[in-house]
Amino acid sequence: MKLREPMPELTGETAWLNGQVTKEELIGEKPTLIHFWSVSCHLCKEAMPQVNGFRDQYQDKLNVVAVHMPRSEDDLDMAQIEATAKEHGISQPIFVDSEHKLTEAFENQYVPAYYVFDKDGNLRHFQAGGSGMKMLEKRVNRVLDEMEKKEQ
Repeated sequence: MKLREPMPELTGETAWLNGQVTKEELIGEKPTLIHFWSVSCHLCKEAMPQVNGFRDQYQDKLNVVAVHMPRSEDDLDMAQIEATAKEHGISQPIFVDSEHKLTEAFENQYVPAYYVFDKDGNLRHFQAGGSGMKMLEKRVNRVLDEMEKKEQ
């Protein structure tokens, strides 16, 4: 995806865990962080406390949605996905993308990967890999600050 492109529809899931959301529910009220992860991704698990921290710290200002993107056959086991999500405290909605339909819509090739959309649903920041959580936090805060300025 390119910056300023609209969020793809959240369709093609194999399952949803922790509730289901639609693009329409995410757009309009507040910005959204969509993060891709996989049960076989060590960096994803390392970053999860920080992602959960964003979710908790900004819960009134930011939507957070997880996308489970399998990297191998072993990653398709729903019991394993559920157990890993529970173990790492992922309480936000999880789109299980076993057929890579959302992964393809996002043109995503990485886990972990983070997409920050403004409240209008346009992509404002993308980053991949395990480092750079400070940069992600800066970008999230920038989008939140812009939104607050518009509302004043």
